[in-house]
Amino acid sequence: MPKKKNIDLKVQIGKLKLKNPVMTASGTFGYGDEYAEFVDLNTLGAIVVKGLSLKPKQGNPPPRIVETPSGMLNAIGLQNIGINSFIKKKMPFLRECKTRVIANFFGDTIDEYVKAAEKLSSVNGIDALEMNISCPNKQSGWIIFGTDPKVTYKVISAVRNSTNLPLIVKLSPNVTDISHMARVAEDAGADALSLINTLSGMAVDIQTRKPKLANITGGLSGPAIKPVAIRMVWECSKKVNIPIIGMGGIISSDDAIEFLIAGASAVAIGTANFIHPGITAEIIKGIRNYMSSKGISSVKEISGSIKC
Repeated sequence: MPKKKNIDLKVQIGKLKLKNPVMTASGTFGYGDEYAEFVDLNTLGAIVVKGLSLKPKQGNPPPRIVETPSGMLNAIGLQNIGINSFIKKKMPFLRECKTRVIANFFGDTIDEYVKAAEKLSSVNGIDALEMNISCPNKQSGWIIFGTDPKVTYKVISAVRNSTNLPLIVKLSPNVTDISHMARVAEDAGADALSLINTLSGMAVDIQTRKPKLANITGGLSGPAIKPVAIRMVWECSKKVNIPIIGMGGIISSDDAIEFLIAGASAVAIGTANFIHPGITAEIIKGIRNYMSSKGISSVKEISGSIKC
């Protein structure tokens, strides 16, 4: 097989330049420092930190995680230390890392989204924002941010006007037509899309006849959702002109390459980090080896190369 010595893994997400297309999925990698002893953080394309809010949140009551066939359900409820504590306690460490830092954030109102984006945009060392409008285990009317096109447009537009950083929008898969929501996000000013977030699910204890999660429902992640995620990435890639960060069940370099071929420009590794904390480095190596074996010089040649 043909081989090329020079392998270029660099990708660009809007104005954000990454050394390779592999990043971590928010909520599965803490704030970065928790994984430092397991993987060289400097090898990653980007670290996406746990979702942040203006004030600290305790999240949902336990039990909050349930193992399922080929995956897991979680109902953490967006527990986090708050933006101020993140800036003070976590950013000094992240500034020392030679990789991109993407701050995932959310709010309960449009005003909270805007204030959170403004505060994070002023922090030295944050390279981009990932806007979460798609948590499946947050109660009340919060879900409309990711499922009502008019509200989605309004909140993204407001945040777009409040920051000059690259803005990535994390979409909900729990909609009728995700490609329509992708177009709405693009029209509202998103520089890139993250998809998919977890699928809404539920598990029942047959002995007690009670839900296994205290929150009753939660978000399904892991290999079980990969075919759905790849299909949604493919659908959206045909409808928008902005980059897509693919995620959902990636546990190997082959999985990551599938997402790239289907139309993603980069990938994020989530649940697999819990099973194998060093998996991200192995996936980067696997992508490089695949490119070498196929004689591919740039990872950009793989993105969207599907033959239908």
